[in-house]
Amino acid sequence: MTMTLRTLISWTAWPVLMILCLTTTAIGFHHGIPVIAFNLTYAALAVTLLILERKMPHEIEWTKPDGQIWSDIFHTLVSKGTVQTLVVFSAVLGLAAYITPMSEPGYGIWPRHWPLWTQVILGVVASEFGLYWAHHTAHKWKPLWRFHAIHHSVKKLWIVNTGRFHFIDSLKSILLGTGILLALGAPMEVITWLAAITAYIGILTHCNVDMKFGWISYVFNTPELHRWHHSKDLREGDKNFGENIMLWDWVFGTWFHEGWRRPPVDIGIKDEMPPRFRDQLAYPFRRPYPSFRQWGPDKPEAAE
Repeated sequence: MTMTLRTLISWTAWPVLMILCLTTTAIGFHHGIPVIAFNLTYAALAVTLLILERKMPHEIEWTKPDGQIWSDIFHTLVSKGTVQTLVVFSAVLGLAAYITPMSEPGYGIWPRHWPLWTQVILGVVASEFGLYWAHHTAHKWKPLWRFHAIHHSVKKLWIVNTGRFHFIDSLKSILLGTGILLALGAPMEVITWLAAITAYIGILTHCNVDMKFGWISYVFNTPELHRWHHSKDLREGDKNFGENIMLWDWVFGTWFHEGWRRPPVDIGIKDEMPPRFRDQLAYPFRRPYPSFRQWGPDKPEAAE
C-alpha cells in the first residue's frame, strides 16, 4: 500500500464506512427487513475493519495475540449478541406491545410528526444522555465498576473485543438508553435505528486502524477518543464517556483529546483479570472485591 493511498484511506475510512452502513440500513428499512439489513451490514463492516487492521494498524503492538480472543467472542455473544440484538431488536419490540399506552401513537411528548431522520437524530441525542450517565456511573461507583472492569481489562483495542462487556453492564446501558426513548413515546423505528447506529459506531470505535478524524471527534465518538478512555491514567481514562456522540461530554466537561501526542499503548486495569470467560463472569462477585477503577490510592498518578 502506497503512502498516498494509506493517507487517503485514513482520512476517509470512518465517514465513508458510516455513510455506507447508514445507507444499507435505510434500504433495509424501506424494504421492511431492518434486522436482516443490519446483520449483513454489520458483518460486512466487521470484515472490512479486520482487513484494515491487518493492512494499516494504528498500533503494531496491538496486532499481537493476547490470549483473550475466545473470551472476547463469548462476551460478545452473551452481551452484545444476546442482550443488545435480542433485547433491542426483538424483546424491546415485543415488550413495547404490552406497555400501554407507551407503544401507542400520541403517548408521551415525542414528535412523531417529524420526518423519521430528524426523529432518529433526536433519539440519538436523547438516549445518549442515559448512555453517558450509565457509562460515567460505571466508572465512579464501585458496585458498577466491578462489571465494567471486564471491558477495561483489555490489553489492546481491536474489533474482536468491541463486545467484551459483562452482560449486566451491557444490560444496564441498554435499559437506560432505550428507557428514555420509551418514556418519551418514541416509535420503535427510532429505537431500532438507535441500536444499529450504536453497533456501527461501537465497532468502529474499537478498531485498531490508522484513521484520521479532524472535526469528527468533536461530534462523534471515534477510535482516537476511545483510546484515551482506555488509558490507565484516570486523568485520561475518566473522560470521553459518550457512546455515539460527544455532546454530553462537552456539556459536563469530560471531552478529552490531546492531538499533539499519541494515546497510550499500555492499557488495562490495576487488577489481574482471570483469563477464562466463566471466571470473568464471576469476577464482579468475588471476595475480596476487585480494586476500584484503574488506579488505586497507592498510585500517585491518580492524585496528581
